[in-house]
Amino acid sequence: MATDTAAETAARMQRPAASRAALTGWVMFDWAAQPYYTLILTFLFAPYFANAVVGDATHGQAIWGYGAAAAGILVAIGSPLLGAMADGRGRRKLWIALFSLIMAAGMALLWFAEPASPAMTIWLVVLAFIIATVAAEFTTVFTNSIMPSLVPADKIGRLSGIGWGVGYLGGLVSLVLMAGLIVVNPTTGKTLLGLQPILALDTAAREGDRLVGPFSAVWYLLFMIPFFLFVPDYRAVPAVNTGSRSAFAELRETLRELPQHRDMLIFLIARAIYVDGLSAIFTFGGIYGASVFGWQAFELGLFGIVLTLTGAFGAVIGGVLDDRWGAKRVIVWSLLILMVGAVGILSVSRGQVLFSVPVVEKVAGSAPFSSHGELVYLAFAVLIGIVAAPVQAASRSLLARLAPPEKLTQFFGLFAFSGKVTAFAAPLLIAMVTTATGNQRAGMAVIAAFLLTGIVMMLFVRAR
Repeated sequence: MATDTAAETAARMQRPAASRAALTGWVMFDWAAQPYYTLILTFLFAPYFANAVVGDATHGQAIWGYGAAAAGILVAIGSPLLGAMADGRGRRKLWIALFSLIMAAGMALLWFAEPASPAMTIWLVVLAFIIATVAAEFTTVFTNSIMPSLVPADKIGRLSGIGWGVGYLGGLVSLVLMAGLIVVNPTTGKTLLGLQPILALDTAAREGDRLVGPFSAVWYLLFMIPFFLFVPDYRAVPAVNTGSRSAFAELRETLRELPQHRDMLIFLIARAIYVDGLSAIFTFGGIYGASVFGWQAFELGLFGIVLTLTGAFGAVIGGVLDDRWGAKRVIVWSLLILMVGAVGILSVSRGQVLFSVPVVEKVAGSAPFSSHGELVYLAFAVLIGIVAAPVQAASRSLLARLAPPEKLTQFFGLFAFSGKVTAFAAPLLIAMVTTATGNQRAGMAVIAAFLLTGIVMMLFVRAR
């Protein structure tokens, strides 16, 4: 692992210790951004899009998959170059502000996703989803690169884990607000909490579901204020003078030298594969559950609350284990448990669990999670929820420990690249297999291969 340059060491010695307000402000980014992942990408908007906007769950899953694949390609191309542009050339918060505005605009545009939309509107909504996804990932490149300047190396795992935990809690609160007070069950006209919605919205036009996008945009902009007010933005100190060199030349040099960082190279490749599988679980898990059990926003909201609670718990515990046992061990064990959970949810269909055990199918209009199939599905999903955050938090802290300090933002750009360079692969394969077979379970089975490959590669990483 690279050591600090003299300039970097001197710069760090001159920096004051990060204040509690600074640490809180940095953690608040995860809180602010999480509704995008919880409400839009996973539990509420994606299933609504597939089932109501497109009108056919299988076709809708395929379209959503193509959109996610396109966003992944754009992030893979742009993230490393943006990181190279930032290191040694300016403040990161300016980039964060720019992409924050773009992300909020993309989320707000999801309001136009009306039920049974024409093809043109559907693809415009997908474009807004792509814009929001790309901006979210670009923003994360810069916020992640600020993290190592806030705490000592032996506390990075805990800060990363707390960030993920707070993010999950933000997702939980936003989900309770939307599913508990605004989005209604079409059958009863009541919210998840059994209340009349606090806003008089057109149920037939599904305005409650469509409001998820603008709500997430306002939430994000509001809770990013502490980040911009309190988080210090130290300019990265480059290893050499970059004044006369382009960002592309800097990135090209970093990529040429990457094979010399053996463990970093293996880790980035492994992460490219296992994060693809993990992302696919969250992208398509809600769509799959909605299709198998006929879940509406009411059930999806309750499902999301349970998973988010377990995720917050897992994130904090994972951060502590990271600092005690090491990030690699946390990643490998979490991926093994994810494999069990992913295979488990695929074993559930309308009339069977564990692939061959027959159960009584869910009765239309029955209470949420009242069937045995739903309970088994929920149990495996909770298992996934507990370990999903530790995988991501430990990955972030491992990168921070392995990266050369003078090229930290570049390597977090490569970190984002590793999470997206093959990000099109799982959604694209799921979409293609789903289209070819007409079977959602067959499409979802692609996920297991990505997780297993990631586990095997991580065994060769020598974490320090």
